[in-house]
Amino acid sequence: MRLVYPFAAIVGQEDMKLALLIAAVDQGVGGVLVFGDRGTGKSTAVRALAALLPKRNVVAGCAYQCPPEKTAGLCALCADGAKGAPKVRAEPMPVIDLPLGATEDRITGALDIERALAAGEKSFEPGLLARAHGGFLYIDEVNLLEDHLVDLLLDVTASGENVVEREGFSLRHPARFVLVGSGNPEEGELRPQLLDRFGLCLEVKTPKDVPSRVEVVRRRDAFERDRAAFIAQWRKEEDKTRRRIKRAQALLPEVDVADDVLHRAVQLCLTLGSDGIRGEITLIRAARAAAALDGAKSVTDKHLRRVAPLALRHRLRRNVLDEVDTGVRVERALAEVIPA
Repeated sequence: MRLVYPFAAIVGQEDMKLALLIAAVDQGVGGVLVFGDRGTGKSTAVRALAALLPKRNVVAGCAYQCPPEKTAGLCALCADGAKGAPKVRAEPMPVIDLPLGATEDRITGALDIERALAAGEKSFEPGLLARAHGGFLYIDEVNLLEDHLVDLLLDVTASGENVVEREGFSLRHPARFVLVGSGNPEEGELRPQLLDRFGLCLEVKTPKDVPSRVEVVRRRDAFERDRAAFIAQWRKEEDKTRRRIKRAQALLPEVDVADDVLHRAVQLCLTLGSDGIRGEITLIRAARAAAALDGAKSVTDKHLRRVAPLALRHRLRRNVLDEVDTGVRVERALAEVIPA
């Protein structure tokens, strides 16, 4: 088993950790995009999250890992047998890497050529989208992804289905996942259509103070020298974070959003001039998940202020003559609409 760096051992980067935890609690938030300098822990945090996620029940033998408790949004095989009681197995939450060099067939799936040649049967070999269903799909250097693959992901994330048509073979299967991307903005911009598909967006920076940088180096060095011992050292903190996610997932349906909080969320988006209604919807969902992580049964202004930069900064219209960062614009609007 691959030993990954513990999530709890990441120094600082609180916004990044919060965004990933929110996505783990409520997958409907819409994914996380992390931009920043090289070596700031972006990939480390995403891969560390996988070890924290609780196992889930899936239908045994299903290539798409359909949940047994659902009656809608199932693959064709599970939908046909939905009336019976399927066999269930516990599986880790999938966190699938999508390499930049991956072919379209590897991503979407394709005809199983070996089986077709050996047995003369048309059989589908699931791709990365099938493996990611119900979990997380991670793309490092997402801003370098080829345009035709971006178009493919846009179609799948919009419909929640993957449609494959190859050599007279046609198949569709559910493909709903949390899209997580990371990249360096110096290497290229992200297409606006794909940017809009991410619920939360943030920028991480290299720590500037000496104590933080020293602690990062100390912990990473300890991890590289003896990974098992370092992971054991952080096991209690990891277990605490894992329990926090489970409690928040259970509490989430009970978290209430009062009308006055909802009005302030809408007023904030109007003040910022964000396009569409997706900003308000994402803001409320993220605030609800943040409240659940705090163990609260109602969303407060504190939760709105905490998640507003994550949910709104990438939804603002950019003025080339405006030198103010979008994050600063969100902070100014918060001070006006929801003062601390």
